[in-house]
Amino acid sequence: MISKVLIANRGEIALRVLRACKELGIATVAVHSTADADAMHVRLADESVCIGPPPSRDSYLNIHQIVAACEITGADAVHPGYGFLSENAKFADILDAHGITFIGPTADHIRIMGDKITAKKTALELGIPVVPGSDGEVREDDALEVARQIGFPVLIKATAGGGGRGMKVAHNEEELSEAVSTARSEALAAFGNDAVYMEKYLAKPRHIEIQVVGDGEGNAIHLGERDCSLQRRHQKVWEEANSPALNREQRMAIGKICADAMKKLKYRGAGTVEFLYENGEFYFIEMNTRLQVEHPITEAITGIDLVHEQIRVASGGGLSVTQDDIVFSGHAIECRINAEDPRTFVPSPGTITHFHAPGGLGVRVDSGAYQGYRIPPYYDSLIGKLIVHGRTRVECMMRLRRVLDEFVIDGIKTTLPLFQDLINNQDIANGDYDIHWLENYLAETTPPKAQ
Repeated sequence: MISKVLIANRGEIALRVLRACKELGIATVAVHSTADADAMHVRLADESVCIGPPPSRDSYLNIHQIVAACEITGADAVHPGYGFLSENAKFADILDAHGITFIGPTADHIRIMGDKITAKKTALELGIPVVPGSDGEVREDDALEVARQIGFPVLIKATAGGGGRGMKVAHNEEELSEAVSTARSEALAAFGNDAVYMEKYLAKPRHIEIQVVGDGEGNAIHLGERDCSLQRRHQKVWEEANSPALNREQRMAIGKICADAMKKLKYRGAGTVEFLYENGEFYFIEMNTRLQVEHPITEAITGIDLVHEQIRVASGGGLSVTQDDIVFSGHAIECRINAEDPRTFVPSPGTITHFHAPGGLGVRVDSGAYQGYRIPPYYDSLIGKLIVHGRTRVECMMRLRRVLDEFVIDGIKTTLPLFQDLINNQDIANGDYDIHWLENYLAETTPPKAQ
C-alpha cells in the first residue's frame, strides 16, 4: 500500500487530494512555490517542501525539484491533480525510474491520448464514435482537398495541447488557408508543436463527457456523463450531471462503449472521454488521462470518491465497485468560481477580506481560499468550486439559487454575479443550451466599452 503521497499541485485540487489521503490514513507532503507558502493545503499537510519561485516552470513544472522533494520526505507516490504535470508522460516515466508510484495512468496511455491524431485513431480502433475528419496531420498544401472531402465548415485543431489554443474555424474555401496558418502558428507558440488536423465543425453541439475508471488489468467502469456545454473560449464555466439532453438509455449506451474501450486498452486510473453531441449522435474529441476539475458532480450523483479510487488502483487494490454497483441518484451542478471580473473576465488577484462559504444539505465547496488569503497573480484564476446536489434538477437549481446568495467573497472580483444571472435565465432553467450559448449570451448582455 502507498504510505505517503506527495501532492504535485496547488489550490483547491491540492486540498481535495490531501483530504482523501487523510481519510485513507495516508501521510501527505505538500510542495509549493514561494508565492503559495500560506496556502491552505500547505498548512494542513503533514510535511511541506518549497520547490521554487512563483513561475510554474521553476516550481510546479520542475520535475527535478518534485522528485527531490519525494526523496527528501520519503514519499512513495505522487498525485498530480489536474493541469501542470498531470498529463506529462516524461514525468510518469521519471517517477517510475525512481521507484515512485504515479497516481494516474501509464506513461504510454498518456502519450496515446495526449496526441489528438493518435487518440482519434485509437478511439476508432476501440469502437468509440469519432467526428469525421482528416486521417492525420494537415498542411496548407493538402488542406483544401481534405476539407472538400469532409465538407465545410471545418475545424482546424492542434494535435497537442488544448484549451482552445491552436483552434480555428473555416466556413468556406476562402477562409481555409488563413485558418490553417493561424492555427499552426498558435499551436507552435503554445505547445512547441505546429502540427494540426481537421474535423467537421458541428454547428450547435453539446459537450458531453463520460467518466471512466480502470484497474489496469482489463476491468473498467463508467460513472455516467457530465454536460460541460456552458463554456467561454473553450473553458468550462458550469457543469451538470446528468446532462439535461440525455435519457437513461443514451447514458448507459455511450457509457458502456467507453467502459468497454477502457477494458480493451487496459486503462489504469481515472479518465474522461469527451464528446460533442448533436442530433442524437456522439463524436469523440479527446480523452483526458487525469482527474477533471468537474469530478465532484460525478461523486455527488454516484457516491463514489474518485480520488479514493485513484489511490486504490495505484496501490494495486483494483476497483472498489463493479458496474452493477453504480446507482445514479439525483442531479448535481458545479459552478467554477474564478477571481475574475464577471463580465470582462480580467483576472482579479488580491487579498480576500471576507470569505463565507454557503452550507446546508447537498452543498459542497471545494476551495483553498480563506479570509486574509492573498490570491497570487501567477496562476490560474480558479479559487473554488461550488457543487450543489438535489433529488431532481429543479430541486438542484432551487438550492443553487439559494446558496449563490449566501456565498460571500470580498476584496476581489469574482464570477459569482455571472452565476446569479445564469440561474435566473429561462434557457438555463430549461436545459436548452449548447457550447456557443454562453458566449452569445455574454455578447448580448455585456455593455460596449466606452470610447
